[in-house]
Amino acid sequence: MKRLLRLLQWLLKAAVFFTLFAFALNNQQETRVNFFFGTFWAAPTVLVVLSAFSLGVVIGVLGMVPRWWRHRQAARQQLNPTASPAPTPEVPRGT
Repeated sequence: MKRLLRLLQWLLKAAVFFTLFAFALNNQQETRVNFFFGTFWAAPTVLVVLSAFSLGVVIGVLGMVPRWWRHRQAARQQLNPTASPAPTPEVPRGT
């Protein structure tokens, strides 16, 4: 059963790879991306799509970094509660 699932996973990965490869072969036309002040970037469509996807991933990861740091800090504090000093109880004085 495990071998069948592993084979199905590899077949799915191969299908995704060949689909993306066919997409890359079919989109080799020159694409022009216009920026401000008359500047532009001319590249094959596949590179434009790949760079836009990569830029989106980088921006998404950078946007999540502060939350990940806070989550790690909170988890570290839960695992090590002795890091913050506990308040000392006051001892009542007898008169």
